[in-house]
Amino acid sequence: MPQKAVVLIVEDEPLIRFTTLDALEEVGHVVLEAANADEAMVLFRNRPDINIVFTDVNMAGSMDGIQLARRIRAIRPSVGIIITSGVVNLDPMLLPANTVFLPKPYQHEKLLTSIHELLP
Repeated sequence: MPQKAVVLIVEDEPLIRFTTLDALEEVGHVVLEAANADEAMVLFRNRPDINIVFTDVNMAGSMDGIQLARRIRAIRPSVGIIITSGVVNLDPMLLPANTVFLPKPYQHEKLLTSIHELLP
């Protein structure tokens, strides 16, 4: 049986955020949600049990998903990070260790596989 994760979804599009949340909760993951990086940082600082952050690149607020990923990595290097975007295409070779890029539109199965691969 796959290990369960505490996943923080950072997505400014409510429909995408809710459907992803449902897909993850359906298989037993604990899911937290934020509409932007600023909300995500508040949750991240208050929840030391978060082990996966799944963030969109483009969103409103003081930082984008790439900046959020860098900040999270600096605070807690062991956290798995999944970055998604329908606009930019990131070269996986340029991503930090323990980071996955998932282009939009993505299949929930691919997201679940990525989470499983990033768990220790």
